[in-house]
Amino acid sequence: MQLGFSWRALLVGLIFWLGTALAAAASDGPAISLGHSTVPLNGPWTFALGDDPRWASPTFDDGAWERVDLTPAHGAHDGDVGITRYVPGWNDRGHRGYFGYAWYRLRVTVTGSPGEPLALAAPTAVDSAYLLYVDGRLLGGSADVSGATPVAYSIQPRAFALGALPASGTRTLTVALRVWLGSPGSKSPGVGGLHVAPVLGDGEGIDAVVQGQWLQTFKGYVVDAVEPALLLVLALMLIAPIAAAPRDRARPWLAAALVILALLRLQQVLLFWTQWESQRTYDVIRNVILAPLTLGAWTLAWRSWFAGGRSRVFAAVVAALTALYVAVQLLGRSWWPPAQALGSVAGAHAAATWIRLALLVAYLWAIGPGVARMRSLTDVLAVLAAVLAGVGFFAEELSNLHVKGIWFPWGVGVSRTQYAYAGLIVVLFALILAEVRRAARPEA
Repeated sequence: MQLGFSWRALLVGLIFWLGTALAAAASDGPAISLGHSTVPLNGPWTFALGDDPRWASPTFDDGAWERVDLTPAHGAHDGDVGITRYVPGWNDRGHRGYFGYAWYRLRVTVTGSPGEPLALAAPTAVDSAYLLYVDGRLLGGSADVSGATPVAYSIQPRAFALGALPASGTRTLTVALRVWLGSPGSKSPGVGGLHVAPVLGDGEGIDAVVQGQWLQTFKGYVVDAVEPALLLVLALMLIAPIAAAPRDRARPWLAAALVILALLRLQQVLLFWTQWESQRTYDVIRNVILAPLTLGAWTLAWRSWFAGGRSRVFAAVVAALTALYVAVQLLGRSWWPPAQALGSVAGAHAAATWIRLALLVAYLWAIGPGVARMRSLTDVLAVLAAVLAGVGFFAEELSNLHVKGIWFPWGVGVSRTQYAYAGLIVVLFALILAEVRRAARPEA
């Protein structure tokens, strides 16, 4: 359903205008007239830090709470995939460094056609998870709160049916959102709580809103789905060259590095398109395991490719740095009880920075012989592939040098890393195709 100007919506709005005004006088929240339309619930919301199940009740008195306006600036969007109507979190609203539970509440009066089905589109950006209550009843959310610490999943577009308007055509709702922020990144600017207001409207209108949100989510991560598939194709293309030269170590290392990088890139898709992984599982697989393995595997792959032969000392150093990187990444997870007991989070983050710099030096050392040797087109392609891969691997260091990291063509975020890996795939295809042709020659 297309949303836009409608004479029918205007007529319905005029008919119920008087009833809306009278109902608003008895409510402390906004009054909304529906006519096959949707309205973002920008508030102002009442807000409080802490947690109490009584705060979901429509009879709870929240008069002493803070007021939070979720009205976005013109053209505002997030810095990742381009989610619109984005506002800063509570770190920029006087609660820097806070993590844990907080609540948002809003009482809203809705006026429309009797029997009109109501629905609510859940917020599409929350740090880190939410539970949604309407009139004291839990409708759903993005976290499992059955344990001592919530298990948060990705925030996905979702609609909740609220029933139909009564015969009077007017209904007052109390919307409450219980949100939870884990400590990682809680001191970052703009983090904390709701970033996009929920949307209230009739059933058809909300369905259209959610479909648009899913389209934005799909466009935001489709590159992260295509790139792993192409990386795996490149790894498969290396089977023939590996079989033709079983003693060559560069090709097996490159194939292994391609597979590891594909698994790393796939994590974004699994997190945001599915509910297969919790945010914590994603953090462990991607940041603790695959990110260090990617750096180590590609460094050794380029060393074998450009230098040939075996360098046991270099391989041992890279392996040790990779293992140490895994260890400090795990010790830097503030949700991990041993890290909490050791108080190792801050120290581990600092150590990770230095280990990454050491791996950067090793990476440059690995590709150095290739840069010095560039005599053929194959040499140029290999060096270009190594540089493009390095741009993706060391994105954090490039960002620290204030190199721009993301662009928004057609309103969709495309990162520097995505561009770099796209170029890597093209260059590696040409390079590996040359290897395949060489392996197919009888004299090879």
